[in-house]
Amino acid sequence: MTSSTPPAAQAGVPDQPSALGRLHDTAQRIAANVEHVLVGKPEVVRIALVTLLAEGHLLVEDVPGVGKTSLAKALARSIDCTVSRVQFTPDLLPSDITGVSIFNRNSSDFEFRPGPVFANIVVGDEINRASPKTQSALLECMEEHQVTIDGQTYPLGSPFMVIATQNPIEMEGTYALPEAQRDRFTCRVSIGYPDPQAELAMVDEHAGRDPLEDLQPVSDAEQVRQLVGAVRTVHLSPEIKRYAVELVSATRRLPELRLGASPRSTLHLVRAARAQAALAGREFVVPDDVHAVAVPVLAHRLVLTAEALAARRSPADLIRSVLQRVVIPHGGGNGQVSQPLAAPNGRWFGTRQGR
Repeated sequence: MTSSTPPAAQAGVPDQPSALGRLHDTAQRIAANVEHVLVGKPEVVRIALVTLLAEGHLLVEDVPGVGKTSLAKALARSIDCTVSRVQFTPDLLPSDITGVSIFNRNSSDFEFRPGPVFANIVVGDEINRASPKTQSALLECMEEHQVTIDGQTYPLGSPFMVIATQNPIEMEGTYALPEAQRDRFTCRVSIGYPDPQAELAMVDEHAGRDPLEDLQPVSDAEQVRQLVGAVRTVHLSPEIKRYAVELVSATRRLPELRLGASPRSTLHLVRAARAQAALAGREFVVPDDVHAVAVPVLAHRLVLTAEALAARRSPADLIRSVLQRVVIPHGGGNGQVSQPLAAPNGRWFGTRQGR
């Protein structure tokens, strides 16, 4: 297979290896910070970092008490930027999120008072306890990075990331997220219960003090913007692009689904794969990167048929079946095949390359 020249070799592109080296170092610091709070869940932390570097939004879904809010707050506090928190409740109004125009008697004019969405990182706690109308207040914010109030458009800052937590729909007092809302989340992750060893370590470290109290920022908004810029330069070969399109298209032909993955999900998939490649220290995307992010990027967008639900099929299982059926490109972004190489401490940084 003929390989394309990575963008780093082209004129006018910043020194990519050094940028990716900084990304690697910063990602390690953020991961260590978050893992101090969320013990024994490196895979969850990986997906959170991938979402951040892919300029996306993260949905954390699981039962109460497993650390959903702790993950969101730990990631937010690891970056020195503006952070806001919204507690979603049934009586929350859209204007409580986006802001409201208030009449000023002194100036005889309306003044806009920004809502909590005007922050770099917005933590939405238990998003599915609010009504669908209130949930939909985030649609424009998440997709277009702007808010429109009374015909006036206000841009949001950069970086901008929504980290929302939700309980399973079977829990009492919850509303299902609209399909349009779910589709705007780049990744969804479930934390799950820790294994006994991790839970014992959590008791030893956190029984006497909340670890969030001592958490200090290890990066800032400007560094995150630079890291996002470095991720954008990661090479995406025509073969990888075609592979991503074929994976997403295959979900639309599954008989178990009423609704497959959208074209937006294809964009999210390749952006997340770029971020995964950058975290692995590579300047190009390989099929393994697409595989590593396919389930968290695609599964939450699928709508199963009644028959599939009755048969207890899961969206994640369907995505894995698609990954097994779609033909994998024989070469990576530079003609090589790459496998992720875990560091001695079990992290997912670094790469091993070979034919």
